[in-house]
Amino acid sequence: MIGVGGRFCCVESDFDHVPVVLETISDCAGEHLKDPTHKGVTDKRPGHLEVIAIKFDPNKISYKQLIDVSWRNVDPTDEGGQFCDRSDRYATAIFATTPEHKRLAEESKHKISAFGFLKCPIVTPIRDAGPFYPTEEYHQNYYQRNPLRYRLYRYN
Repeated sequence: MIGVGGRFCCVESDFDHVPVVLETISDCAGEHLKDPTHKGVTDKRPGHLEVIAIKFDPNKISYKQLIDVSWRNVDPTDEGGQFCDRSDRYATAIFATTPEHKRLAEESKHKISAFGFLKCPIVTPIRDAGPFYPTEEYHQNYYQRNPLRYRLYRYN
């Protein structure tokens, strides 16, 4: 499992469209609160991020390939949120669950930075994964449950 931060309804949709991903779960991850609710994160902004936990079969897709999907679906140069979502809880992060995953994520980040095609430096941190806390049920698969709202959000 890996965790990727950003607006979870968008990141969840991006990874659900990767055919070999087994499951995505909208979560909160970070610091300060034990078992936070989405409302608690929204109201108090305690350092938790909206993330998704991604379950995958390493025999069908590598961790590095999933990291590459992440880089293509977020703005890794924006530390103030993602797209129209402006808050530190929407900031990007990659949560590594093993030392090897952390090494691969750092290596991938370095390679993208070295290409020089981004106008600003990458600010997405690579963090050790702590506990993931699934959000309330109405946030799970939001893009499928609210397709019109989701399409309007992505369009804007």
